[in-house]
Amino acid sequence: MKNFLARTIFDEEHDMFRDTCREFVEQEIRPNVDRWHEQGFCDRSMYRAAGQLGLLGITSPEEFGGGGMGSDYRFNAILSEELAQADCGSVIVSVQVINDLVIPYLERFATDEQKSRFLAPLCSGEKIGAIAMTEPGAGADLAGIRSTALKNENGDYVLNGSKTFISNGVQADFTIVVAVTDPSAGRAGVSLIIVEDGMEGYTKTGPLKKVGLKAQDTAELSFENVIVPAANLLGEEGAGFGYLRTNLAQERISIAVGSIATSRRAFDLVYQHSQDRKTFGSRLIDHQAYGWELAKMATEIQSAQSFVDAAVEAKIKGELDEVTASMAKYLTTELQIKVVNTALQLHGGYGFMMEYPIATHYLDSRVQPIYGGPNEIMLEIISRRLAKGIH
Repeated sequence: MKNFLARTIFDEEHDMFRDTCREFVEQEIRPNVDRWHEQGFCDRSMYRAAGQLGLLGITSPEEFGGGGMGSDYRFNAILSEELAQADCGSVIVSVQVINDLVIPYLERFATDEQKSRFLAPLCSGEKIGAIAMTEPGAGADLAGIRSTALKNENGDYVLNGSKTFISNGVQADFTIVVAVTDPSAGRAGVSLIIVEDGMEGYTKTGPLKKVGLKAQDTAELSFENVIVPAANLLGEEGAGFGYLRTNLAQERISIAVGSIATSRRAFDLVYQHSQDRKTFGSRLIDHQAYGWELAKMATEIQSAQSFVDAAVEAKIKGELDEVTASMAKYLTTELQIKVVNTALQLHGGYGFMMEYPIATHYLDSRVQPIYGGPNEIMLEIISRRLAKGIH
């Protein structure tokens, strides 16, 4: 979307980083998208290439191989925006899981020894990480988690249970698992345990067959008496529920960033199509019905982008709260569904053909209002704040 309001949240250093991301997309992503869709996951070499360019662990400490950018979330946002140009939502999710879900927990709560074992190889791209919250009977309601990790006589944890819809789950070299360590303590009995690939009793099923995100490795995980060393406890025992709350805002703003970037990409695709395609002797964009639809999309995208940029700035200042992030997630994911659907419609029959990128966006977009907390939960979070008289 060119020729709209200039975005003022970036400086020259960010522009240089964007150039690096753009080159990465052209060299490492675009040539492989079709093959990744067929095989059901992205190559591990993609993560290594990203690590070598400093695209993983952007905000992590330099001593553990990170970029040392601290709280400057704009770098994360730029990467997601450029990944959207590859017309493969799977890549956005796969990378965001590492940068915006797994790494923040390791940065905040891991010991230096754990950071050396897990954070450093994540930043280099040598290892892939995942986080497992959702269970067959517990989705957005984390209080409903039934997986248990109870200590044995040696002080290690014995993990039992299952997780589902776990992004990066099959390829993950380690997974942060949310489990109950004290069944009598309610929310105060939930902990985060790092489970490593190959541990006895730990099995993975996948990649799962999904409507969209065909190249995103999504798995079901099963734990049967898995012995996890006490050294793999992340943070303090019983503090897991509180830890999860600390990162909800970042998880949801990351989804919002990806959604608005994808909406912009979908608009660019249909705008170009409207310039190239002619009916009744005129370009599609010259037909009023078509032009008005583009005008409505452009206006809504511009409005949502301004909101997201403001939320990103709040994130940098440490002022982004769960409610504002929920607003951003709700607004942008609902808009993405609307924009992509309209963009496909305006492609006509071509939009229904998988060789056109808009078709992939159509399939990939449907999950946006669901994952990271269904949008019904986002509305509940927002409405509860309003009910308290705070706005």
